[in-house]
Amino acid sequence: MKNTRIIIGIIAMLLSFTITQTIYACTNFLITKGATTDGSCMITYSADSHTLYGELYYRPAKDYPAGTLLDVYEWDTGKFLGKIKQVPHTFSVVGNMNENQVAIGETTYGGRKELVDTTAVVDYGGLIYFALERSKSAREAIKVIAELVAEYGYCSEGESFSVSDANEVWILEMISKGPDYIALKDKNNKTAKTTDSKGAVWVAYRIPDGCISGHANHPRITTFPLEDGKKSISSKNLNKIFNPDVEVVYASDVISFAREKGYFKGKDEEFSFSDAYAPLWDETGKLVDYGAIRFCESRVWAGFRKVNSQMDKYMSYLLGKSKTRMPLWIKPDKKVTVKDIMEMMRDHFTGTFFDMTKDVGAGPFKCPYRWRPMTWNYINKQTLDTIGYIHERAISTQQTGYSFVAQSRGWLPNPIGGINWFGVDDTYSTVYVPMYCGITKVPETFKEGNGSMTEFTWNSAFWVFNWVANFAYTRYSDIIVDIKKVQTELEDGFMKAVPDIDKKAGDLYKSNKEEAINTITKFSVEQGDMTTKRWEKLGQYLFVKYMDGNVKHEKDGKFELNGTVHPLSKHPKHPAYPQEWYERIIKETGDHYKMPKE
Repeated sequence: MKNTRIIIGIIAMLLSFTITQTIYACTNFLITKGATTDGSCMITYSADSHTLYGELYYRPAKDYPAGTLLDVYEWDTGKFLGKIKQVPHTFSVVGNMNENQVAIGETTYGGRKELVDTTAVVDYGGLIYFALERSKSAREAIKVIAELVAEYGYCSEGESFSVSDANEVWILEMISKGPDYIALKDKNNKTAKTTDSKGAVWVAYRIPDGCISGHANHPRITTFPLEDGKKSISSKNLNKIFNPDVEVVYASDVISFAREKGYFKGKDEEFSFSDAYAPLWDETGKLVDYGAIRFCESRVWAGFRKVNSQMDKYMSYLLGKSKTRMPLWIKPDKKVTVKDIMEMMRDHFTGTFFDMTKDVGAGPFKCPYRWRPMTWNYINKQTLDTIGYIHERAISTQQTGYSFVAQSRGWLPNPIGGINWFGVDDTYSTVYVPMYCGITKVPETFKEGNGSMTEFTWNSAFWVFNWVANFAYTRYSDIIVDIKKVQTELEDGFMKAVPDIDKKAGDLYKSNKEEAINTITKFSVEQGDMTTKRWEKLGQYLFVKYMDGNVKHEKDGKFELNGTVHPLSKHPKHPAYPQEWYERIIKETGDHYKMPKE
């Protein structure tokens, strides 16, 4: 009871702070090959937006004449930004993974608003897909990104990127210098030549082998090793990025720019990228962005907690009481599988202080979702005081457009070694389907342009999965059990089938590369379209079973639906609400519904 009172007191204190109203919503985890059971590298990404239509992008490899210019459009709005020089050859890209097993994900953190440069030509989406089209490795992707922002500027808010290949995993964090950037002046008030006059400031950090990192809409790189010419280099020596000893690369003016803007005053070795460009506390030590902790850092903690048993020691930080931040990376208690990483992406804070199934917002059937807005106010009718409250923001959320686990495996040829385990809608109820990175087409039901946010079609995985998930929200604790059974059935089937396809395509690749590519393409397309049809059948089954708040129980009798036999009785049960829900009704209404004794 003592601990409970302390926690309640902390929450009451924290609600007095202003919580950032702009709540971003993507989650990434980065897994090095030394942390996995099979030696593969992985990154995850959930693209969480209420307006994003979940589809699998595909761009074939292509050659361009010298001097070709490429039109650049802002990823989120479609606004024309300008033109950049095109390269002679681009690599094929499936989703967020290219044919060389390079994968990139992102989360937006916003950062200091005055640094957004709306006059620049390249946004975060452009950086991702241009880098994928132009890179053979994670290091090359970082170099491409750095060179693009240096030449064309960067027009998005602060961004964290996950960048991986078959050997390494990097986190890169970036923010623009703003449209009104003034170059540094020396003691004679002349423009210093050591600082770039446009672009962005950034830091890229290689995650140590055997470790796992993560980010979720707040920058996580704090201090980092300064340039020594070996393990750490600045952008002045960007070509040295391919030296395998290099672990850190950063914009040469990342610290000096922060000093000029008044964001940092300490010694260089004390510089923290995150604290300078997206501070949680002000100079007096006052907490100024609790939302970044409660809505963002808590998701990293939840994912880490699934693979590391020591994470509860950071509860004080998550509640805003301590400034001791979580580390940039952790070591898992044991090596992880691709299934373990999928489960990291499926979290509702279950079993923690933040458990979303425990309060009245979950309803009688423990639905772990909250509808927007995430922050809300309550006006005390007696004192007229306005009190701020929040809903939790878990990794699994209803507004996900698509998510993936990108797995890069160095022991196989690149087109076969990379698998984009791709799913649409909510991570908790999606099915991750294997899309080999070397395929030449994508499933029709995942295909870009097949439907939209305002066009429902049964031939779209996005709409079929949303249909099933939204029905599940009505009686979640019961329906999710049936969903998880089919999800497990499908994903386990894929994981059993992939080794056979690996071997078949790998053997073919030695003598007939085209046939090998055809093999992985056929497999990926068939699994994607089959999954959508299977999910539609599941939705029909669930609707019949749980229609009108009833439950048709399973028994020896058979129920037939569209030619498929289900063991459902035609006579439904009428299950009562949970006892705890009746207790809540009584507590709130007193004797209003009480029956008199006869």
